[in-house]
Amino acid sequence: MQMVSVEEVIEKSRVSRVHLTILAWTMFLFLFDGYDLSVLGVVIPVLHEEWGISVATLGMVASLTLVGSLIGAFLAGVLADKLGRKKVLVYCVVLFSVFTLCNALATSIPFFAICRFIAGIGLGGIPPLVVALTAEYAPRKMRNRFVGMMFSGYSLGGILVALLGMYMMPHFGWQSLFIVGALPLIVLPWMIKSLPESLPFLAQSEPEKMRAIVQKMNPDFALEEDVQWRTKQPQKKQPLRALFMAGRAQITLSFWVICFMGLLLVYGLSTWLPQLMRAQGYGITSSISFLCALNMGAIIGSVIGGLVADRFGSRIVQTTLYSLGAVCLVLLMCHFSMPVLYVLVAISGAASIGAQNLNNACNASYYDASCRGAALGAALSVGRLGAIVGPLIGGYLLAANVANYWNYLLFAIPACIAAVMYLVLPKQTKDDE
Repeated sequence: MQMVSVEEVIEKSRVSRVHLTILAWTMFLFLFDGYDLSVLGVVIPVLHEEWGISVATLGMVASLTLVGSLIGAFLAGVLADKLGRKKVLVYCVVLFSVFTLCNALATSIPFFAICRFIAGIGLGGIPPLVVALTAEYAPRKMRNRFVGMMFSGYSLGGILVALLGMYMMPHFGWQSLFIVGALPLIVLPWMIKSLPESLPFLAQSEPEKMRAIVQKMNPDFALEEDVQWRTKQPQKKQPLRALFMAGRAQITLSFWVICFMGLLLVYGLSTWLPQLMRAQGYGITSSISFLCALNMGAIIGSVIGGLVADRFGSRIVQTTLYSLGAVCLVLLMCHFSMPVLYVLVAISGAASIGAQNLNNACNASYYDASCRGAALGAALSVGRLGAIVGPLIGGYLLAANVANYWNYLLFAIPACIAAVMYLVLPKQTKDDE
């Protein structure tokens, strides 16, 4: 009997149609995840005017979506081990697409909020599933590149919703943006047909499908008729206390604070930036265009920041990004010319969404393999609390009718805290070990 290692098959495979198919679908799903991240920020100014809903209530709706996302991420992780990543991913796509479509039919804020919450459950399950699926299939030398390309879908989705918002809302209403957000439901049959299941899962449950995929990935890989697939046993989950042993306590707590502040910044800005600019006197189209600039800056910040971090280290890059972001957010309260404002917003995007993308890699570099997964999972779990808080307190500040500069200080302060936390992180000999 031939014994074949699943990991060996992946490592020896070259980039094939299977890899490109997975990358295309995961980027597509991340695009709509990013689309949904920003869609409420685009429609909030219109809902505020048309329905007469207070911005504090709309902030609670945005946070409710993220509470659903937190629940969805947990449920998806549990169910994927039993049912397979692909099947759970399909359920998540159906859930968020259907209830995003229902948002287009909403005529009251309670129904709108319920739909956002349930859609959030589906959306929350997508990122951990597609990240794991991509990482499992990608050859080791291409893994970071594949994951980086996949994450770019977030910002592309934010740019897409901003562009569509400027041109569709005046002609077709805010409902049209939620109809577009449900488009993954239409292409779901093609995804079910072409997206493969996780290889380790197939090795245990459907070895014949496993054989077919392996032959597509690497036609030169010799397989006998009688094959037994072998895969690494998952490591036992690390207890939380392991993150506070061997001098890791300061590192762990620092990254928890960084992720909390970073995701507060990401979700707070994505939700409230158009409304903030609207309150400052800019028209609805101009206000939404700032959201486009925010996400373009995020893409540039992720790419350039990653390249510079590889050369000079993550600590100095992240400290610089968050510090620049804090300065730019404060400067946004001034009435500069439009080109200057676009530059300030783009740098803010690099210092929020872009910096958060780089946080994960920096976090992982501080831990060895035995507790790296636990460290990243714990930090992101704490960060999700910041994601819930950001839209909530932003809405309360806007509802309180405080001076406009307080709204920008709200987001500048977390950026300052994140920068300080990077400054106090212990130095490493190699930043990317």
